Amino acid sequence: MKKKIPDWLNNSLWSTPPSSASVAAAAAVTSLTPSPLPPVTEQDPPETQHSPITDHNDIPNDDDRRGDVDDAVSYLPSADEISRQAQIMTELSRKVIDMRELRKLACQGIPDSPGIRSIVWKLLLGYLPPNHGLWSSELANKRSQYKQFKDDILMNPSEITRRMYNSTSCDTDDAERKSRAILSRSEIPHGEHPLSLGKTSVWNQFFQDTEIIDQIDRDVKRTHPDIHFFSGDSQFAKSNQEALRNILIIFAKLNPGVRYVQGMNEILAPLFYVLKNDPDEENAAFAEADTFFCFVELLSGLRDNFVQQLDNSVVGIRSTITRLSQLLREHDEELWRHLEITSKVNPQFYAFRWITLLLTQEFNFADSLHIWDTLLGDPDGPQETLLRVCCAMLILIRRRLLAGDFTSNLKLLQHYPSTNISHLLYVANKFRVQSV
Repeated sequence: MKKKIPDWLNNSLWSTPPSSASVAAAAAVTSLTPSPLPPVTEQDPPETQHSPITDHNDIPNDDDRRGDVDDAVSYLPSADEISRQAQIMTELSRKVIDMRELRKLACQGIPDSPGIRSIVWKLLLGYLPPNHGLWSSELANKRSQYKQFKDDILMNPSEITRRMYNSTSCDTDDAERKSRAILSRSEIPHGEHPLSLGKTSVWNQFFQDTEIIDQIDRDVKRTHPDIHFFSGDSQFAKSNQEALRNILIIFAKLNPGVRYVQGMNEILAPLFYVLKNDPDEENAAFAEADTFFCFVELLSGLRDNFVQQLDNSVVGIRSTITRLSQLLREHDEELWRHLEITSKVNPQFYAFRWITLLLTQEFNFADSLHIWDTLLGDPDGPQETLLRVCCAMLILIRRRLLAGDFTSNLKLLQHYPSTNISHLLYVANKFRVQSV
């Protein structure tokens, strides 16, 4: 069951390139250096009075909270959000950013103000260095490197063959070779002919990659079909799909040990969405390049979940799911026993998707961004934080799970109900505090 998409996500503001006026307005805001404000103190969500959580039967049932998030529209920021935004802007204005402080602020949630999340995520993922003075040179180098990747990897085999021929042939005048449209059969090296079975043949490699590229094309077209940014007939949506496709193909070609695994498009989508909607025109123009490197950084800590050969190893996806099971047993043995012993709901039936897709399919897109603020900001790393969030998801609906059998519980976990994201992250944070 798909979560309802908040109206503001399909606003024309997000489906058209930023205007000069919006860029100027954003620049005016980001140029301000707010006065330092007192640290934000974590406030307990309403109805939650447990610190630390010891009695899970007293945790408010999130079934009663349904509708809080799904009805989200543009609203005036709270005093807490204004304060946090001021603190983040103060931190970003420093010559050398204190990453520990920035992570702490990000874990509390990054305000939806234009451009802030884009910069913060780049910093949290290590794409931008803490030293502000190095940003220009780092961005220029990375963007140039990505352009070279596109030129080398996305090239048609015919063009590769032509360049190989042009670089090795010395018998033909340069002007004559440049003017020719096609190579004759006799001029194509045998190993680079389309019918060659040689393992090093560019054509042989091209045909081997076709299946992966076809899968990428199918998945990209299915990415968030209810959000205009990713789907529809507009040129903007089509260009965004093309960017996703390019990134995934280049990643697959550069990482033969992982290649492309179905679902990577769902992890890529939030990154590209955030970076593409940066109000700075230059950043938006290079969003594809920036997203590629952020995607690589993110997957570097999660890659073992996507390598089939490691599934049964101590670092593979099954081991990760086992750790989630152990975490649930540690914090709520009654619920763990009911799920895995009594009703026999194997955590692989639901947690595989939760973990590999970083919860992008369990909540609406807007809520996923806020969850990712915590996943990227937590110093323990996204995977450890993700396991705590997944554990909190189970405990927040424990009453319904304890009352259910195999069928009803599996259906509930595979179609997770809407929940208050702030409350969910609050509970997950309690698990981190208790384990310290």
